[in-house]
Amino acid sequence: MSDIYTEKPWLKNYDKNVPPSLEYEEKTFAEKFREMVDKYPDKTALIYMGKQITYTDLDILSNQLAHYLIKIGLKPDDVVGLHMPNIPAHYIGIIGVQKAGCVSTGLSPLLTSHEMEHQINDSEAKIIITVDVLFAKIAEVADKIECSTVIVTEIADFLPGVKRVLGKLLKKIPTAEIRPLAGKTLTRFMDAIKGMPTDRIEVKRTIDDTIFMMYTGGTTGPSKGAMLTQRGYMYNRQQVLSWLDMVPEEMALSAFPLFHIAGLAFGGFSVTAGVTQICIPNPRDSEFLIKCIKSYKPTLIVNVPTVFFELMKKPELKELDLSNLKWCLSAAAPFPAEYIGELESVIGENKFIELYGMTETSPVTCCNPRYGKKKPTSIGMPVSDTEFKLIDPDTGELAKLGEPGEIAIRGPQLMKEYYKQPEETANAVRDGWMYTGDVAKMDEDGYFYIVDRVKDMVIISGFKVFTRELDDMLAKHPDIDMAAAIGIPDPERPGSERVAAAIVLNPGIERSEAEKEKIKAYLRESVASYKVPKTIEFMDELPTSGVGKVLKRELKKAMTEEVKK
Repeated sequence: MSDIYTEKPWLKNYDKNVPPSLEYEEKTFAEKFREMVDKYPDKTALIYMGKQITYTDLDILSNQLAHYLIKIGLKPDDVVGLHMPNIPAHYIGIIGVQKAGCVSTGLSPLLTSHEMEHQINDSEAKIIITVDVLFAKIAEVADKIECSTVIVTEIADFLPGVKRVLGKLLKKIPTAEIRPLAGKTLTRFMDAIKGMPTDRIEVKRTIDDTIFMMYTGGTTGPSKGAMLTQRGYMYNRQQVLSWLDMVPEEMALSAFPLFHIAGLAFGGFSVTAGVTQICIPNPRDSEFLIKCIKSYKPTLIVNVPTVFFELMKKPELKELDLSNLKWCLSAAAPFPAEYIGELESVIGENKFIELYGMTETSPVTCCNPRYGKKKPTSIGMPVSDTEFKLIDPDTGELAKLGEPGEIAIRGPQLMKEYYKQPEETANAVRDGWMYTGDVAKMDEDGYFYIVDRVKDMVIISGFKVFTRELDDMLAKHPDIDMAAAIGIPDPERPGSERVAAAIVLNPGIERSEAEKEKIKAYLRESVASYKVPKTIEFMDELPTSGVGKVLKRELKKAMTEEVKK
């Protein structure tokens, strides 16, 4: 029986270069990277603070690391934790781990000590590769984790000798002391690879083997390790390269951290496609980003919304020559529609693209077209070989056209499972469909629009309140810099919730009861009265993840405790 989702209305809006279904290469990450090295041996793979690292350089360095990992006893499927910003050692780590037949897991510098301990032990990581300026994070949990070896790189590694020495001497390049860790082997990255064979090494892997174990934020309880396969990740690579019409001649600038699935995807897809990448160690350094854009003239720029917002505040951005720029891509958090026009007035019309993905889907599933019509606030259409359907959270039936429902996804990019979590896996993946927890609507053209998270939806006297709607409304208020709406327990009605909002005001706006009433009055003009927050709390900043996504679970916890006082 046909329905609006099996009819796939999105197919009629695909760009002409994108087929509904692709022919996939049965090649692993390491095999595809080797192909790029053979094809583009002298081409620049990475640009790092002025230093150019060719595909041959990257091949040799990752060979040396792979030899070292095998020498110290790593076996196929052993896990290596990568705890670094976007510096050469991180790219070398990703590739070297693959060549050694192992699996990597990204360790965010923003993890608390408890979260760090959980992820390292849960993944059973044997080795951690970190950087000296983050070493203290590993040292803090060293006596509680089972890993045997810690390898430490430096920000200055791989820079020319003079620049490295002077940068550290003049304190322009940050460094930090490292100390012995009881019961652990501690070595410097450069010492580890020094003297290791440079000849090619490639432990045989199949397309169905695990490639990465990436941890999800987890709205409740500890984070879970999504086990991604070579097939899922490499197929998604082809889906994305086809959809975005990416070619080896691209010059890419991505501030997405490699320890996050979005950065791992864009970085890994690019390095196995012959693309040149500009390394961005600190995505919050807007001046450095602008300097890189000015110097290298990237054809592609990929950031989270918060990075774009900071760039847009810089007058220098409007002075740049962006004639080479083909498109800018945003993901991981919603991009308010009112800012799209402002950004495109700088980068060029129809050059802004939003997409949707998640750790469990390797990660991309839905994207606005590269060339065709892009709809503001939409996450676009399902990519090739990917199916979406929306399920009414109350009835379990398919949501009607234009009505909200939980996104369920089916496609070759789905994860294998959550590591050691069969019940969580069974709950998330049912009959081959990944139930995402995200609520969306679909229009008649097959474009999808995120409405909320299922867990962020608030029920007020039987009425559904999608907090994402309020987030978007609050973002438009002239007094507000940043805001997030959540549901918190209603102390006057046990078992019920009320809507609350955490707000960061723009500089110069006074925190007062009058300001709260002004904001509520503004909302009453656009939304039903039951959606207007009963509680508003002004904050200096909102808790965010490594890619700038507001952590509503932390807000909910903090504001719930405040209400109880």
